[in-house]
Amino acid sequence: MELLYASCVGVLVTCGVYLILRARTFPVVLGLTMLSYAVNLFLFSAGRLTINKAVVLGTGTDYADPLPQALVLTAIVIGFAMTAFVVILAIRGRADLGNDHVDGHLGKIEHKEHK
Repeated sequence: MELLYASCVGVLVTCGVYLILRARTFPVVLGLTMLSYAVNLFLFSAGRLTINKAVVLGTGTDYADPLPQALVLTAIVIGFAMTAFVVILAIRGRADLGNDHVDGHLGKIEHKEHK
């Protein structure tokens, strides 16, 4: 089970890094999202995956660690805000430059100067 879990985190990181290295903004946004999913899974696994442990106090003798759950919940909220911010930046860059390349190469202004 741990090997499958670690493999999923590795595949998400690999796909995220590959997409971040693309020249367009939409794959970069998807890559950042995949990396945030990988970090969430990693944080969740940091609390040691356990089965049949109580999450609520008073319902059992062994308890699950609530700290990784709180960290993942916080990371989900921050990741959503980051994704919304990057999408707005991408839309603004597309409107200002006329294309969606990450480096902004050959936008409207530069393209007119090259003619």
